[in-house]
Amino acid sequence: MGAFVIVANVFRHYYALKGRAMSALWIFISLIYLLYLHGACVGFILFFGSLNYFLVKTFARSNYYIPVLWIFNITILILNRIYEGYPFSLFGQQLAFLDNYRGTFRWHICFNLVVLRMISFGCDYHWSFGQPRFDKKRHVQRCHVCSSGRTCYHALQEIGVHSSKYSFNMYLCHLIYAPLYIAGPIISYNAFAKQLEAPQENYSVRQISAYGLRWVLSFLLMEAMTHFFYYNAFAISGVWWQLSPFEIFLIGYGVLNFMWLKFLLIWRYFRFWSLIGGIETPENMPRCMNNCYDLESFWKGWHASFNKWLVRYMYIPLGGSQRKLLNVWVIFTFVAIWHDLEWKLLSWAWLTCLFFVPELLVKSAADAFQARSAFGAFIHRELGAIAGAVTISCLMVANLVGYVVGPSGVKSLISRMLQKDAYPVLVYIFISFYVGVKLMFHIRDLK
Repeated sequence: MGAFVIVANVFRHYYALKGRAMSALWIFISLIYLLYLHGACVGFILFFGSLNYFLVKTFARSNYYIPVLWIFNITILILNRIYEGYPFSLFGQQLAFLDNYRGTFRWHICFNLVVLRMISFGCDYHWSFGQPRFDKKRHVQRCHVCSSGRTCYHALQEIGVHSSKYSFNMYLCHLIYAPLYIAGPIISYNAFAKQLEAPQENYSVRQISAYGLRWVLSFLLMEAMTHFFYYNAFAISGVWWQLSPFEIFLIGYGVLNFMWLKFLLIWRYFRFWSLIGGIETPENMPRCMNNCYDLESFWKGWHASFNKWLVRYMYIPLGGSQRKLLNVWVIFTFVAIWHDLEWKLLSWAWLTCLFFVPELLVKSAADAFQARSAFGAFIHRELGAIAGAVTISCLMVANLVGYVVGPSGVKSLISRMLQKDAYPVLVYIFISFYVGVKLMFHIRDLK
């Protein structure tokens, strides 16, 4: 990856390349990368990408365009999984020999991210015909990055680009841009097109170098974790049901921390090279997962770039905060389908929603509550800590079902937790979560 970015930077600096010229260069580089990854299956990516571009350019001004765009892309997503990336033999024995040249990486797994970019392009292009929704003057007053003369990611995303920038070249470059192709982070089309024209200036060479050094230290931590702790082995092997309730929760907690660090390494590695290439993306994992006491902040601090994408392209168009209780079901169901067509992921999504709805109701009631005395403020804070402990417990259960025991193991898990020896453990764990939430409150107060 480093070689690709260095070559692109040398050409840009030497020939003063911008916009379309840079997109052509990155398409050439990225196609070399994709041919190594997917071999002959690159044809599927180019076919579906071109089909989406034709749909967008043809129907963007239609009243029913947005539902059509979503149905088209979700259908592709589902069909890709059902047919496992379409064996070439499916289209006739004359093409069956191409199945020997499918590359080293399944194309339909990476295509999940391409679908998000296709929807992003389609929506940004459609919205470019309407009235701007972004109040730049108000944003500059509240944003320390924009007020300093630079441009933050949010402004790059919200301010539309010139109609000439919605070209096939720029669109294809956005779909297959090598540093972000495999894992992201996810970037909107508007933000990508602007930075292809004028590279990011928010991160200096020194800051990017420090970012890379922190990644190396995180990688060493992962090496230590995988060498000394065996959470995943217990989860994958299925021997968890032979363990005590306390050990089951420890495994679930350990798997969650392992996943957090694993994704942090993946996302920051590719973001590091993207920054060197002049493209700034949202930072995934901006906050440690152990410093989150509600579901909303947990998801904002996990796959943060995906969260921003969901807010822009799903949550706000579906009605935003006015329909929050309904929106979470639609959004989390899409997130589960987007990840994979598995019942355990749908179970995880719906369990999360089940826990999310009470949290939203409690938050709404808490915001309306006005403490009129020190005792009232104390009670409010204590109830907040208890609610946070309940939320963390629910999050642990949802992730135990999603990533450790699976839907089939729910009955065994419940029966194990309802045994007599489990009660003291559950109380101890809940008190630990309560104390942890209080500590998080103090950290927030210090900031």
